[in-house]
Amino acid sequence: MTTGIKMRHYTGTQARALRPLLLGVYTEVYADAARTDPFASPDRFAEGLDHWTARPGWTCVVGYDNDQPVGYAYGAPLPPGTLWWRGLLTQVPADTTAETGTRTYALSELMVREPWRKTGTARRLHDTLLTVRSEQRATLLVDQTHPKVHALYQSWGWTTLGDLRPRLPDAPLFHAMLLRLTPGAGGTGR
Repeated sequence: MTTGIKMRHYTGTQARALRPLLLGVYTEVYADAARTDPFASPDRFAEGLDHWTARPGWTCVVGYDNDQPVGYAYGAPLPPGTLWWRGLLTQVPADTTAETGTRTYALSELMVREPWRKTGTARRLHDTLLTVRSEQRATLLVDQTHPKVHALYQSWGWTTLGDLRPRLPDAPLFHAMLLRLTPGAGGTGR
């Protein structure tokens, strides 16, 4: 299924036009979770999407099989004084969470529609998004009730920094993870 999948890059200037596609894929991928988990509701996701797409440096990669979107990944650099680390429950040195606006790229979302799962599409979206980044590292959050997802990211070179619970209503407990990037060398530092 991955043979003809084309990856397309988008920026914040295209976010408004891309919004219906991103919401549609999210609603499909998280339909089951949204029935029982208020944190997974499409309305909550839409609020978060609007927040992320308004951030300076927001980028997105969407995979297409012909004209059919198969999934996407997006994020943005963490600004100085970011709230990203506020829910960190694990003690780490202060300089670990000090942000400059150019140090860390936060991978906020990575999702693949059912027919294209277990085809390598998630990895292609991940790599396509991150290989063009100039930051030193990337971060993401993995729900601790999804150990297979956590293990997958570890197999891609991510390391666990600690436990983090965002200060958002109904937020689950996450693993905060980091990946060293190789700026100027074409991406991820695996």
